[in-house]
Amino acid sequence: MSLSLEGRVAIVTGAAHGLGRCHAINLAQRGAKIVVNDIGADDAGGGRNESPAEQVVEEIKAAGGEAVAHFGDVADWNDAQALVQRAVDTYGDLHILINNAGFTRDATIFNMTEQDFDDVVRVHLKGHFAVSKFAMTHWRNQSKQAGGPIFGRLISTASESWLFGTPGQPNYAPAKAGIVSLTMGLAQMGLRYGVTANVVMPRARTRMTLKGAMGAMFEKPEEGFDNFDPENSSPLFVYLCTPEAGHISGELFLIWGQATSVWKRPEPYAVYETDDIWTVERLHEVYGPHFESRQVVTDGFTVPAM
Repeated sequence: MSLSLEGRVAIVTGAAHGLGRCHAINLAQRGAKIVVNDIGADDAGGGRNESPAEQVVEEIKAAGGEAVAHFGDVADWNDAQALVQRAVDTYGDLHILINNAGFTRDATIFNMTEQDFDDVVRVHLKGHFAVSKFAMTHWRNQSKQAGGPIFGRLISTASESWLFGTPGQPNYAPAKAGIVSLTMGLAQMGLRYGVTANVVMPRARTRMTLKGAMGAMFEKPEEGFDNFDPENSSPLFVYLCTPEAGHISGELFLIWGQATSVWKRPEPYAVYETDDIWTVERLHEVYGPHFESRQVVTDGFTVPAM
């Protein structure tokens, strides 16, 4: 069994705080060399501050690990390419990418501005896409040079909101849906190159969750087990980066507290067939009775208890 990441090179985006910081430190403890990416934005995604990322780098170095900082914007095409190149130029290769960067600007659809929609979709969905594009391109080139599969691990960060939706996040939820779809496609693309791609949905205390509508729920408890400590979720991200997880790809995970689960892909729960073509009248005969009880719809979209 090999759960070591000795000699591997990892990029973690949004690694100055919360989950990203945990990922970077935990990967380094397993022997990986880390590129700590973070622009140092405030809670709403504005401003720049290099010191938080530098602090994580220094923390890793103080523990005997290797790390460098990168302050680029993950959703900027040139910065994303430069981020991957930073790993290659500094450590000679890239083996792991954990896409984690993001922020929220919550509002209902009635009150959300165009800027708030664009900014959140940009940093989450485009940010995942841009860095993944250049990481996947690097891995494809490496595979071609090697004449076969190489070692590549891509982990995307999503949320249950992608499936169930949240009324106050009509920007964040669809961005996360796009991330899931993107990653499933990358998993199929990566098969030939030795690259795995998976999605993890963590329930954790971060700057995003603390300022959200359910922020009070994520507060650290005064006593007892801390369900939403980011350290509870980070080990799954790290495990999926190890050699032992090389056969795991295209999967969707949930982790929080002391529980973790693997999710099925969406599947039909009611199938109807007709002997002829479907008509409006015939569809009403089928779906009228099916949806007579609103409980059917409610059950289908109930968010799992947290």
